[in-house]
Parts: sequence; structure tokens; C-alpha cells
Amino acid sequence: MKPPESRRKGRPKGFDSKPSQNTIQSLDRALEVLDTIALANGLSLTELANRLDQSPATMYRVLSTLEAREFVEIDPLNQTWHIGPMAFRLGSAFLRRSSVAERSRPAMRALMTASGETSNLGVQKQGDVMFIGQVETHETIRAFFPPGTLSPMPASGIGKALLSRLSDDALDRFLKSYPMVRFTEKTIMEPEALKAELSAIRNRGYAFDDEEKTLGMRCVAAPILNIYGEAVAGLSLSGPTLRMPPDRIAALGTLVKDAADKVSRSLGAPGETAR
Repeated sequence: MKPPESRRKGRPKGFDSKPSQNTIQSLDRALEVLDTIALANGLSLTELANRLDQSPATMYRVLSTLEAREFVEIDPLNQTWHIGPMAFRLGSAFLRRSSVAERSRPAMRALMTASGETSNLGVQKQGDVMFIGQVETHETIRAFFPPGTLSPMPASGIGKALLSRLSDDALDRFLKSYPMVRFTEKTIMEPEALKAELSAIRNRGYAFDDEEKTLGMRCVAAPILNIYGEAVAGLSLSGPTLRMPPDRIAALGTLVKDAADKVSRSLGAPGETAR
């Protein structure tokens, strides 16, 4: 007997096999209008029609429908269309259910698979990095940070990635309140040297811990940003220096940065997330 065809819950039978026939054209057009308006700082009816290659009459009907539901609104002074309060309310509902740990998990698995090294997720906790997730490599020698492990921010990849997103004033306050501790001969101890390192991190988009916390271990990391462009967590790859030589760092850094950018976009972060 042929097993019954499986389908995802919440969808009518037969719909999964024909995705191209499952969309509603008018709804798809309305969502395209919303997306276009959201990316612009106000658009006139003519500008919107030209961008979407639609007639002004069609665009006006879509806009009028969205306006009635408060998804868009018009500025009466210059006759430009903008995102309305209902779009914000829906976005807020998305933010309430989004979880950086949940949304980072696929990226962490992909990072480990692509690099062969352990991937980590950490957040700031009272001046330290607290690791909240990890996908371990299958290698015998590997980095291991159980959930809840704390690491000093100035001497860790994720910590430096998070610090690189602070304003100058916030960074100065951090440096005044946080004692600099030497863990190895490579630990950065001078505030000005750390500031220079953080500037370089912000420019290239990823941080590099070169045995600054533990001899024989290296780490590359990048910040995860929220909808306001604030660093809320960091992704990293950690491993022994033998498998993470200097000539491999740039490639691993790009890998981590791209993964962190992807998670950031899923959280609603605007534009280019690394700078």
C-alpha cells in the first residue's frame, strides 16, 4: 500500500506540490507595495507606479486598501506615501516572538559544517560574555564552553565584537569600570590599544582573539544586531591554533560575518550590519 502523502499542517491537501499556484496575485502586489515603501523615505504615487511598473490607477487602488487598514498613510503636505501604524504593530508582534538563540541555531550548525570548528553564541552579561549556545566540532581537540560560561569581553572574540559596536562614550564608561586582566602574554592591556583594535574590528566586520584568553586557542567572531542596529549577541568559531593558522583567519572571519549578518537580518537589522 502506498503511504499517504505527507503535507505541512495548516495547508489544504495538494497545495504543497504547487507553490506557484498558491499565491494570490493582488495580495502579492500589495505586499510588494509595502516592501517598496518601507525601503524608501516617502514615495509619490507616480514614483511608486514607475518603480513597480504598474499603472497609477492600479497603485492607487492598492494604496487606498492599505490605507483603510492603516498599513500605509499619506503625507498631505507633499503627497508622499509612508508606512503606517498597523505595519509597526505587526512588526512588534514579530519582535515579541523572535529569539536570537532560536534564530542563530541554523547559522551555528552551518558554520560548524563549513569550517569544521566549534561555533558559539554569546551575549553580554555585566561586562562579561556569557555563552548561551554551542555547536561542537567532531574533532577530538576542540573548544568547549558549556551554557552559562563567562569570559571577559576584552579578551574574547565575541566580547570584542560586541564592544566594537559601542559608542565612544559607552566604551569609555566600560573601560573605566572594567578591570583589565592579563591571561596570556597576548592579552591586550592598554585601553588605547584596545580602542584601536575595536576600530579595526568595526571596519572589517569581525573580531579575532589570537590566544588572548587561552594559549593554543584562537577565535573569530561577529556581532548580531537587532532592529535598532544594536549588538545583542555574537557568533564565533573557536579552535586550536593548529587548525586556525593566521592565513585561514580572513576566510573564517568572512564566514562568521556573513552568518551573523544573516541572523541580524532575520531579527530586522537595517542595511549593512557590519559597519
